[in-house]
Amino acid sequence: MKSSRRKFIKTTGKGVAIASFATPGFITKAVFAKPQEQKLVIGIIGAENSHTAGFGKLFNIDKKFPGAEVKYVWGETDEFAKAAMKKGNIPEQVKDPKEMLGNIDALIVDHRHPKYHLEAAWPFVEAGVPTFVDKPFCYRASEGKDFLQMAKQMKTPVTSYSSIAQSSATFDMMKQIKSMDKISQVVRTGTADLDSKYGGIFFYGVHIVQPLMYMFGEDIEEVKVNRNGSAGNASLKFASGLFATLIFKHKAYGWETFVESGSQFMELKPGVEESDPPKNYADMVEMFKTGREPRSHQSILNCVSVLEALEKSAKTEKWTPVELLNV
Repeated sequence: MKSSRRKFIKTTGKGVAIASFATPGFITKAVFAKPQEQKLVIGIIGAENSHTAGFGKLFNIDKKFPGAEVKYVWGETDEFAKAAMKKGNIPEQVKDPKEMLGNIDALIVDHRHPKYHLEAAWPFVEAGVPTFVDKPFCYRASEGKDFLQMAKQMKTPVTSYSSIAQSSATFDMMKQIKSMDKISQVVRTGTADLDSKYGGIFFYGVHIVQPLMYMFGEDIEEVKVNRNGSAGNASLKFASGLFATLIFKHKAYGWETFVESGSQFMELKPGVEESDPPKNYADMVEMFKTGREPRSHQSILNCVSVLEALEKSAKTEKWTPVELLNV
């Protein structure tokens, strides 16, 4: 029966209990059984992104997380869904995302434009399904606040982050910064398109902004974009006195961070190799299994607020305040 997947299952011997979300508003930390006893069944909403096929490959082909499987996918078009199924070895397509309710243990939401994310995720989070929302989390901070408050009320674990930010490389650079002299200026570069049809600065800008906030703090007060067509740069003022410059690459790909520390101006480079499987995937699966969220709701919302301010400034090229909302 569909409802059976999320009911509390008692096991004996060396088995472990599977936490359920059968009653809306109630959640316990889920501990999933060994792979042979109970699989972690994942559904994905959205197939236009290449990420969806990538998730399928990660779980179903490369089997980086034994016992976890992407079983269902819903695509914006039939063509998108079938392409993701083929490339990611995803066995089942649903015509309506809600067909997955009662059949999955975890959800990934993966539209290209963030304006579609929260509406798609809402009924699943409301039903207690642990949910990962691919970057960026949402398109408007006010909507994000309402969603996160609902998730907290329902006690459903949710998270969202940039894979560039939630990486071994970024966390290593965060450690490096702690041992450095005071940093007065930062330059961060990355691919971005201010006129992207998938949300302008939101689409790739999250890969520039979120690692910056991880490394240097979330107290960004004002931003100012200077345009060069759909590219350009931005200035960010932190309450701490730090000043950051973002350079939006137009053709080149990749992300770099440079800092002025004392009398030196240098590039920050990670001193570690990325884990296998990468940290961003491992943290997501850990949340699915245990309910422990790898990032605070406030941090998720703060990043959206900064992106929203950058979007506004991209239209005026004037200093624009960041309106941080408490969640």
